[in-house]
Amino acid sequence: MPEMSACPENCLRVNIDSKGKAFLLIATICAIAFLSTWATGLIVTPESNWPFRYRFLGVEFVLGMGGTYLWVRRVGQQQIEAQRYFKALAQVDPLKLAQGTLASDLPAMMPTNPWNMPAGDFTHVFRTLCDRVDQAEHARSALEVRGKRNAARQAQIEAILTALPEAVIAVDAGDQLILANPAAEQLLGLDLQANANRHITQILHCEKLIELVGEMRRRKAPRQRSIEIELTDEDSKPRCYGATACRLGAHEQRGEESQPAGGVFVVLRDMTLLKASHKRNAEFVSAVSHEMKTPLAGIKAYVELLADGDAEDTQTREEFLNVINGQANRLQRLIDNLLNLARIEAGVVQVSKGASSLNELLQEAFDLVRPAAEAKQIEHTIDLSQMYIGVWVDRDMIMQAAINLLSNAIKYTPDGGRVTLRSRMADQEAIFEVEDSGVGLCEEDQVRVFEKFYRVKKDRDMASGTGLGLPLAKHIVEDVHSGRLTVDSQLGQGSTFCVVLPAAAQMTTHV
Repeated sequence: MPEMSACPENCLRVNIDSKGKAFLLIATICAIAFLSTWATGLIVTPESNWPFRYRFLGVEFVLGMGGTYLWVRRVGQQQIEAQRYFKALAQVDPLKLAQGTLASDLPAMMPTNPWNMPAGDFTHVFRTLCDRVDQAEHARSALEVRGKRNAARQAQIEAILTALPEAVIAVDAGDQLILANPAAEQLLGLDLQANANRHITQILHCEKLIELVGEMRRRKAPRQRSIEIELTDEDSKPRCYGATACRLGAHEQRGEESQPAGGVFVVLRDMTLLKASHKRNAEFVSAVSHEMKTPLAGIKAYVELLADGDAEDTQTREEFLNVINGQANRLQRLIDNLLNLARIEAGVVQVSKGASSLNELLQEAFDLVRPAAEAKQIEHTIDLSQMYIGVWVDRDMIMQAAINLLSNAIKYTPDGGRVTLRSRMADQEAIFEVEDSGVGLCEEDQVRVFEKFYRVKKDRDMASGTGLGLPLAKHIVEDVHSGRLTVDSQLGQGSTFCVVLPAAAQMTTHV
């Protein structure tokens, strides 16, 4: 501490320089005393006592000079002690001073030294200042640690907001924009740097969102509020978002009115897929109910006829029972298909894969649907590859998928039409196709034909069905066997369903 060390040294230098003045003053006093004594001796002492008078004056002079010398030496020693003390104090470590070990590092001064009390006062002030500096250093270190911790926390919050897929915006008490993460900037077309501290009515183009922020500001209860709003994406397609708003601070009571003390933040979550899923689930339940209602209504009607005795002869009763049995079988197939779909989608279906010949599976499936094709006089052709096509599949599931595709082709092909089943290898993939000359599908129907319970409206009367055959085949091929099922169709000219499966590693010539 150079400022404090310079002060005692300068003070001592001034006091040491004053020793010469003190010595001159004492010498002057002694000379005056000498002259006074000499003059007095001239007046009082006779002329014969000159030697005695000179001896007396000499002793007086020596005693005066000796006393002066002793006094000046004592003053000098006291000042030298003080100088050493203040120099040592100027070089002391403030840490030792704060620990209370200062006394062992400073030279001692005599209790009679007039500098003892000022030195003690100065040491006390110096110790107080060092204590304050130490406290300030501790406070600075604590603030530095807290600042680093807050900076790390802010960086984490910014990273979280940046990574959030949901759009987040925040406004202050004056409805001025103070925060917008990248998702919000992209969704709402904002630029936080350019639009910071601007009123939301100038930068937001959604009236419902502005009203939501204003309503949260007016409400006294600290609860959040959620609404649904519709915004357009980059492709100008409408999307549904759930907007949840909450205040950043509680209300303050100012006079008789409650005033908002903080801002409002809003989280926008894309609800388009969720609403579409809810819609599909509702349609699914409706379709299941409709599909079950038809066979149940038929079963109930014929049971009532039998109960009322309307079937008097055996032939009529057998006819009614056959109808009931057919409707029950239809209901059983519907339930089985639903259970199979649910198991596959949930991933709990038991799959038993093994090496199989694709051509053998297709031949067996084709033989099972042959009677239905012959009943409609449909030309059914099978064109299987001459090479052995090995696949690693669940035999029963792949046969079920092939039967569903062949049955669907036969149902929607008019009498006298054509259905062809073929297989081939391409780039280590096993491919089989079901081609028909039926009614065909438009572009919209090609997209939705694999949805549950979806049936082409114009062809519903052509064949009965549950609308689950194609979705089940697609799940078996894609979800269970990691393959692909696609359709290529032209309205009025027929359709071609293509199944692509991973082939087995070994491929030999089929004999």
